[in-house]
Amino acid sequence: MITYQLLEKYKEIAHFCTSREGGVSVGNYASLNLSPFSGDNPVHVAENQRILCNEFGIGSNRLIFPYQTHGTEIREIDETFFNFSIEEKNQYLNGVDALITNIAGVCIGVTTADCVPLLFFDPVKKAVAAAHAGWRGTCARITEKTVIAMVQRYKCKPEDILVTIGPSISGEVYNVGKEVVENFETAGLDVSEIVQIRNNTFYLDLWKANQQSLEKTGILPEHIEISGICTFTEHERFFSARRLGIKSGRMLSGIMLKKLVIG
Repeated sequence: MITYQLLEKYKEIAHFCTSREGGVSVGNYASLNLSPFSGDNPVHVAENQRILCNEFGIGSNRLIFPYQTHGTEIREIDETFFNFSIEEKNQYLNGVDALITNIAGVCIGVTTADCVPLLFFDPVKKAVAAAHAGWRGTCARITEKTVIAMVQRYKCKPEDILVTIGPSISGEVYNVGKEVVENFETAGLDVSEIVQIRNNTFYLDLWKANQQSLEKTGILPEHIEISGICTFTEHERFFSARRLGIKSGRMLSGIMLKKLVIG
């Protein structure tokens, strides 16, 4: 499990990105797979989630993450959510790639295994967000839309928001087809900064692409931390779908406003 220097000094939040270690899953899911959507044994997933929740002192019903579809749908987790039935909660979280909240004691997150996990925190308005950005989400500006959602819902100012870009596949090894590059060109991103051509192969840097999008929304460069950890290269420590296949484990990147203790 890792944390980020950018966020560590803020004692009112807890945040993390899990690694592969510390769970009970086996095979390509070994061992701390947190995703119930990747084909793992549900009993193992539930135990892994219990281990994580115990670490942060929250109930399993307070660990919230969506069923992601590489889109740009964003949902707010407010008190109303906890009045939903299980079926209503699942429907609300289906097809969602970013969550925002300002409720304390609720850990929101996204699951990844090569895609980019981003965590957002506004220390002024006390609001957090988590977003999942594969190449499609990055191209569709999921990061920008998450910032806009925080601004509209919580009156955040972009210059106050801190953002981390977590373990994910690096531009050194993430080779893509020409059609992917063309999608980024059409979307108006500066391809010269995020694509390299080596041996007639295109390599896409999702870290820089998301950083580029964040800065366009007014996020300050010094308020962005890139972990620099490549999941493909460090596949023994972090899950990598490109290494292990789709039927494999997922890390969870999460962030939570802590409940204020008085007295």
